[in-house]
Amino acid sequence: MTHTYWAEHAWLDPVVEPGVALDVGADGRIAAVRTGVETPPPGATVLRGLTLPGLANAHSHAFHRALRSTVQVGSGTFWTWREVMYSVADRLTPETYHALARAVYAEMALAGVTAVGEFHYLHHAPGGKRYADPNAMGEALIAAAADAGIRITLLDTAYVASGLRDAAEGAPPDHHQLRFSDGTAEAWAERAALLKDREHARIGAAVHSVRAVPARQLGTVAEWAGSRGAPLHVHLSEQTAENEACLAVHGCTPTRLLADHGVLGARTTGVHNTHLTDEDIALIGGSGTGTCMCPTTERDLADGIGPAPALQRAGSPLSLGSDSHAVIDLFEEARAMELNERLRSHTRGHWTAAALLRAASADGHAALGWGDAGALVPGALADFATVALDSVRTAGAAARLGAEVAVFAASGADVRHTVVGGRHVVRDGAHTLLPDVPSALTHAVTALH
Repeated sequence: MTHTYWAEHAWLDPVVEPGVALDVGADGRIAAVRTGVETPPPGATVLRGLTLPGLANAHSHAFHRALRSTVQVGSGTFWTWREVMYSVADRLTPETYHALARAVYAEMALAGVTAVGEFHYLHHAPGGKRYADPNAMGEALIAAAADAGIRITLLDTAYVASGLRDAAEGAPPDHHQLRFSDGTAEAWAERAALLKDREHARIGAAVHSVRAVPARQLGTVAEWAGSRGAPLHVHLSEQTAENEACLAVHGCTPTRLLADHGVLGARTTGVHNTHLTDEDIALIGGSGTGTCMCPTTERDLADGIGPAPALQRAGSPLSLGSDSHAVIDLFEEARAMELNERLRSHTRGHWTAAALLRAASADGHAALGWGDAGALVPGALADFATVALDSVRTAGAAARLGAEVAVFAASGADVRHTVVGGRHVVRDGAHTLLPDVPSALTHAVTALH
């Protein structure tokens, strides 16, 4: 059986078409895309507004959602922010993490996100003791995504050191980081191998950073991901202090270190890629390594503005993430990437609205290993979202400018419908699986403070 969704307007990259019927098969994929359908076919579900491919949040730390507003009191640096983050991480259990992540992923669905890349390093109990199920925390995240109705790529993260010490070894984890660490990359690989893909979830890998994985262990993580054809992500040059420490210990930049140990490549995504040399940009682009920009977090932490245009020109595909969840709004991430660059360069128009939507959808899904999602085409996963064109933010513009309206005016609050695998997860602005998302967030967050 097929079911038809009728979109009043749909973004069929790169243009907006009126009256589009999306036929969805029993397999949860788009069976046909029919344009010029002026009125809803009998039995069709009507989507008023602009329907887009589902958005991919390519970089998430779900538990950081509990920091929202709390970390805005007073001032400080990334490193003082990190201490507050550790205090929240210390309180999480598999049960409380599931409750929090379910609410966070439901918040994402309400904002049109259909897939999330969870950069997961909170593996063990406080003090580093393993749970009876060594992947209890990761399984909690996978279950939370299912309960919230979205897809997840669990980027299980190697995090075995607290910093760079010498060319052979990293500094041992501090007491907060013991629950992040498996001891060695080899032990990480053994545990991560127990995780399995399922219909809504795929397993990837991550190097937390060159600070957290000693150089001689980087290849273990890269080989693990390579043998499985899995996505591999890494925090890269987010902080100038990381670059300085890497130069002091290894005599090279973090990008060069990753390149020399086989981490860069077409399945790899560098997150932030902020403080780069020209050689770094050439290494990233030349290897086909992707770049995930997280502008709302990068500005919140005063990290800086990464050289996204130069990276893209060099060959690095761009994706977007909400990272610490200062806000969860992929339209804001897309808008901020362009507007940040305008402020830095004093020029406008670095990306078209279509290019920014592509980063938030197709290219984000590709970075997470969901290459069969992120476009409204036959055969693709039936994952899409509809943005209202009649809110106070979006009203007034011609429908043919829907892509520009979505990127430069809309917010996640303007999403009216989210469909994942043909399943109506958000209907008329309400989550169908978790009816009271604000209460779920309140209960989950207050339990950690």
